[in-house]
Amino acid sequence: MKLNALAGVLLILLGVVALAYQGITYTSRDTVIDVGPIHATAERQHTMPLSPVLGIVAIAGGALLLYAGGRRHA
Repeated sequence: MKLNALAGVLLILLGVVALAYQGITYTSRDTVIDVGPIHATAERQHTMPLSPVLGIVAIAGGALLLYAGGRRHA
């Protein structure tokens, strides 16, 4: 498989995942109290939204790479 075709397929898959999930959620641990021997932490969830435009651009770029990789140059 050519490098362009592999990169195209990867971009298409990433674009579909970006459209399906619409965001990335992660958990961070923050220190709430830190006084002498007393330590208290809290786990907070954060969400990084992914724009649908990002997924569409990734799919279009992947399709373009597949098209360019499939053409034969004279």
